[in-house]
Amino acid sequence: MERIAWVTDSTGTLDEELSLNEHVYVVPMIVIIDGKEYEDGIDLLPDELYRRMSEEKVNATTSQPSVGRFHELYKELETRYDRIIAVHLSSELSGTVSASRQAAQMVTIPVDIFDTLLISFPMLLIMKRLMHYIGSGHSIHDAFVKTRLYAGNHETYVLIGSLDQLHRSGRLTSAQYILGSLLSFKPIISIENGLLHTKSKPRNLNKAEKLIFSDFRRSVEAGKVKECTVLYGAISEQAQRWKKMISEEFPDVLIHVSPLGSAIGVHTGEQTIGISWFNED
Repeated sequence: MERIAWVTDSTGTLDEELSLNEHVYVVPMIVIIDGKEYEDGIDLLPDELYRRMSEEKVNATTSQPSVGRFHELYKELETRYDRIIAVHLSSELSGTVSASRQAAQMVTIPVDIFDTLLISFPMLLIMKRLMHYIGSGHSIHDAFVKTRLYAGNHETYVLIGSLDQLHRSGRLTSAQYILGSLLSFKPIISIENGLLHTKSKPRNLNKAEKLIFSDFRRSVEAGKVKECTVLYGAISEQAQRWKKMISEEFPDVLIHVSPLGSAIGVHTGEQTIGISWFNED
């Protein structure tokens, strides 16, 4: 059996299972604050990021890991493994996949790269699905094909609690920001084909919450949802409340709760919350 190293990026926060897996490696995204670079999860943790954004109103943005950072890791891994499988956030949202591919061409070990077209913990569920298929004896090719079908049946809806940081990070135009602020929009963002889309613009938190839960309820009642993920910025209490609401209405659905992390929090802000799930046959 091949010795496989699993590589991902820090937009996904490892759960206990993946954290304890000695064959999983994380390449940190870069968070830039007032011109200074920090490695996500190493030099900068979410709590510190949100504090500085709130108190200091810092100008923060992000960048993908460098080709050199990936190359350094891949060179190290090729001495201990037979193959590397890298699972990354959407290539439509970041150059991380491209940097990983360039580094892969600079080493002799085979590197298979899976572009999840997703972000955060759902990206890691894709990694777990690949691990399951390969561990069950599927070829790399078959595992990638089956997992691509699984990944294509996802739904992710995220409520942006505040437009301020989305505007400061450049993901929202001044006109959109002013209009949204005046009308108190609570935009719901979906991820479709790897890109962010505005699904709807409810006027308040209660309406936004009802819309998200309505979509989730539709999928669950169709019998297609086995597990879901509650994603949040910094307000863990709100995430736990959503988990409780889901578990009470749908006790058979496995619920993950995962923070979005610094690299995503730069663009979405601390009050962001959402649900992601996969529709399975």
